[in-house]
Amino acid sequence: MSTPDDTYLQWLVSQSMLYNARQRARLYAGQARLWQRPYAQARPRDASAIASVWFTAYPAAIITREGGSVLQAMGDERLWSALSELGVQGIHNGPTKRSGGLRGREYTPTIDGNFDRISLSIDPGLGAEEEMLQLSRMAAAHNAVVIDDIIPAHTGKGPDFRLAEMAYEDYPGLYHMVEIREEDWELLPEVPEGRDSVNLLPGVVDRLKDKHYIVGQLQRVIFFEPGVKETDWSATAPVAGADGKVRRWVYLHYFKEGQPSLNWLDPTFAAQQLIIGDALHAIDVTGARVLRLDANGFLGVERRAEGTAWSEGHPLSVTGNQLLAGAIRKAGGFSFQELNLTIDDIAAMSHGGADLSYDFITRPAYHHALLTGDTEFLRLMMREVHAFGIDPASLIHALQNHDELTLELVHFWTLHAYDQYHYHGQTLPGGILREHIREEMYERLTGEHAPYNLKFVTNGVACTTASVITAALGIRDLDAIGPAEIEQIQRLHVLLVMFNAMQPGVFALSGWDLVGALPLAPEQVEHLMRDGDTRWIHRGAYDLADLDPEAETSAEGLPKARALYGSLASQLQNPGSFACQLKRILSVRRAYDIAASRQVAIPDVQAPGLLVMVHELPADKGVQITALNFSAEPISETICLPGVAPGPVVDIINERVEGDLSEDCQMTLNLDPYEGLALRVVSTALVM
Repeated sequence: MSTPDDTYLQWLVSQSMLYNARQRARLYAGQARLWQRPYAQARPRDASAIASVWFTAYPAAIITREGGSVLQAMGDERLWSALSELGVQGIHNGPTKRSGGLRGREYTPTIDGNFDRISLSIDPGLGAEEEMLQLSRMAAAHNAVVIDDIIPAHTGKGPDFRLAEMAYEDYPGLYHMVEIREEDWELLPEVPEGRDSVNLLPGVVDRLKDKHYIVGQLQRVIFFEPGVKETDWSATAPVAGADGKVRRWVYLHYFKEGQPSLNWLDPTFAAQQLIIGDALHAIDVTGARVLRLDANGFLGVERRAEGTAWSEGHPLSVTGNQLLAGAIRKAGGFSFQELNLTIDDIAAMSHGGADLSYDFITRPAYHHALLTGDTEFLRLMMREVHAFGIDPASLIHALQNHDELTLELVHFWTLHAYDQYHYHGQTLPGGILREHIREEMYERLTGEHAPYNLKFVTNGVACTTASVITAALGIRDLDAIGPAEIEQIQRLHVLLVMFNAMQPGVFALSGWDLVGALPLAPEQVEHLMRDGDTRWIHRGAYDLADLDPEAETSAEGLPKARALYGSLASQLQNPGSFACQLKRILSVRRAYDIAASRQVAIPDVQAPGLLVMVHELPADKGVQITALNFSAEPISETICLPGVAPGPVVDIINERVEGDLSEDCQMTLNLDPYEGLALRVVSTALVM
């Protein structure tokens, strides 16, 4: 095994994210620019004010013009005309930077949909930097902003990781990686032919902890898969270092083996340099106004004398996010976190951290309401948001995204497993409540009832919004869906739009939602699911603007999903389409500035399927009430709204009077199955 030559080492350095981030940082030294904006506190309402309706793209699923690039397609005038007509104010590109790994000088493909970043440069498979700039200009021309990604918790196995393996300068300080002395290599398994690392079994991790190498097993194994990933630690094959010494390393990866975790408290502070440099590059070079902090809750890990390591809810994650989010605000941007942890963690990391948080709190709960026709768990979770001091206006209320429908319900698994919750007339510990909800959802959403949806390891279910709805409607065979079924599916989809859009904060929806995508058959993406990653079934290709109606795959090779509603461009020509109903809802949302409203009540109700949300509108526009029927039965119920001044009640979507709120605060709601109403009490203020 020979020592790497200096020419190769210098090439690796020139390609590394750390080197390029350091070069970028020098542009800001001694300049006044970073002192012109407030940065210490999160500003969620300022962030949503610049864009409160987001289209969340997924580059690998984009169908392009023949011979065109993904970025060209995302910046297409026809697409933006349709998005603008719909009411979209921001496009979340999804990760577009080069990702994957590196062997020698050969780049290897991404293993996690471009969430294994290895460069600050645009992925050449998606397009060129000039096309990214054109996308930013096209968005701006339609009064919208670009939303980009940074990944504070890990990278791929690119130049930075290869330099770390070679013990080159301070690159090992980037990662949670530990050199294992040669006399202890007997503890490590052999690396199979054709691979560069191997996952460690729990017993090996325990022995390495006993020998004071690593912190040991973590609180949970994300993406657990027997024989693939049984712990969060892997060992490298022997690697020749820049100094000629051959080493084996053990490194941490919260996610897949090809996503080594960054070390946010190494004395080199290399991780902070890399990630903040990446953020500044996204703002100043690619034109992003908002940045997603992906997997930002996993920045701290600490050994404990007994049990598993402290790896979730760690104070270093809070501190790291405050540094990163503050730097983004200083540079003129905003950030949001995609943080599937406890509500405590989401609240703590929002204090001085990311401006907005993805709503992992109510997302599984509103799906539970749809599947069961019962909103009690949803109301419980919405009230927990308020109990922990989280402003719903700081949340991103979303339909489908690129990940699974997570059913981890982490809040009830860790800190609150023994807290007591009132549910269905019983008092249950959080852990028991969690298992009950998970069992109900798995039963209704997978298996015999819905064989087209697949479990995703222990995290949740791979499904589209449309296939959640088909499961709720009892449709087992997707091939049997005809016009009548599509109309019913669309009705439930609109109900879910109303739940998410008629709340303060950001509303986000995906291309899969816009076309009504169904899951792919597993055999279509079998080659992508060999490591147990079933999420590929819900990432089918789509063509929003009819750029290539005959295409059968995306530019990245994903098979085209069956689209129940058709393209966005074609739907906007049909007044009864899903897109046109969505357009009407979003125009009302904008007219009454519901994104900036204040959620004041989630009232108790009698009908199991009924959910009522009460919002105080800004600028003395009165009180807005959203009433939703999540069940297949009609509802007629009189509710009491204490503290709301009486007056006429107007349906603000259909522009008709629906009755009155009486002097004794009584209002009668009449809803058909799966119907939603957006109402406004025409009074000037709350009287409480």
